[in-house]
Amino acid sequence: MARRIYLDYNATTPVAPEVLEAMLPFLRDRFGNASSVHWEGQVAKQAVDDAREAVAALLGVEPREIVFTSGGTEADNLAVQGVARQYARRGRHILVSAIEHPAVLEAAKALRYEGFDVELIPVTADGIVDLDRFREMLRPDTVLVSVMAANNETGVVQPVEAIGALCREREIFFHVDAVQAVGKLPVEPRRWGCDLLSLSAHKIYGPKGVGALYVRQGVDLTPIIYGGFQERGRRSGTENVPGIVGLGAACRYIAERWVAEAERLAGLRDRFEAELRQAFPDVWIHGQKALRVPNTSMFSFPGADGEALMMRLDLEGFAVSTGSACSSGRLEPSHVLQAMGVPPEVVRGSLRVSLGRDTTWDDLAALLTAFREIQANRRP
Repeated sequence: MARRIYLDYNATTPVAPEVLEAMLPFLRDRFGNASSVHWEGQVAKQAVDDAREAVAALLGVEPREIVFTSGGTEADNLAVQGVARQYARRGRHILVSAIEHPAVLEAAKALRYEGFDVELIPVTADGIVDLDRFREMLRPDTVLVSVMAANNETGVVQPVEAIGALCREREIFFHVDAVQAVGKLPVEPRRWGCDLLSLSAHKIYGPKGVGALYVRQGVDLTPIIYGGFQERGRRSGTENVPGIVGLGAACRYIAERWVAEAERLAGLRDRFEAELRQAFPDVWIHGQKALRVPNTSMFSFPGADGEALMMRLDLEGFAVSTGSACSSGRLEPSHVLQAMGVPPEVVRGSLRVSLGRDTTWDDLAALLTAFREIQANRRP
């Protein structure tokens, strides 16, 4: 089989060798339950505590403010539904951006069945939350705002610090989905003024099936999973010790590398987009005028079929996507591009390329060559 070129790092990343090495003992002989009081249990508990410290150090927060979950989706659900239910007496109005990941959008929309008023904050044509409209939408009964740090499709960075300041002035809880931001830009919950922040291991060279939620000290949550008192009663269930160890190792791994890697990937992404524009003058590059995470490029060939193009590239050895991996099995067009006001014929021709640890210029040059060949074959 010819070497494949993986360009879908926003969907998932390979487990780093250092992370796997840290996990292996807890998949073999250190198999204790972290809730057990005997020696085997205490070895596991210490490993969980060490991982909690690593996550907290990356975020600049206290270890006791970290809650381990099964991933970013559960972390988002726990944040949105846990705060809304806990503080329903303070208000039942919730604001989330129109470009949120489905884990936030669907968690918020489900609360409508419990009497909450959920509204979507519009974004500009560049994919940035419209701060003027956001201010206008705030109400005395607004209890929660949820805005992602960086969009998973376009990579556009959101003004979370400004949003956090507005929420603090009004004593509104603020949640940030930072799943696509960790390891790509400074993630600072304290400076952003957020009360809750979600992250996921498999986006930062860790294992799938584990994530974390930062919960600012003093914020209470109504659990969404019952059955035990793990994670200070905020998330029941036997701890996934190997996964948690992997998350901690992944946080240490990226803490040492992300600054230099971000600079390298930004250079590759910008060069790729420049050559893409030169080869295809009609291409749309979404969010190009906005600040974006350094590894992400979402673009459209007007009139093309993005799904068909993605499958053609797959057959030729390239792994790219048409948007969110969590939605790629659905036929609906990108809700992110629709919220940005992109015309339907342009939305339909969209692809996302996201770079990572193993990406080289040769990989991107090969993709450009593939685009040119596909375009040449389309001509009569």
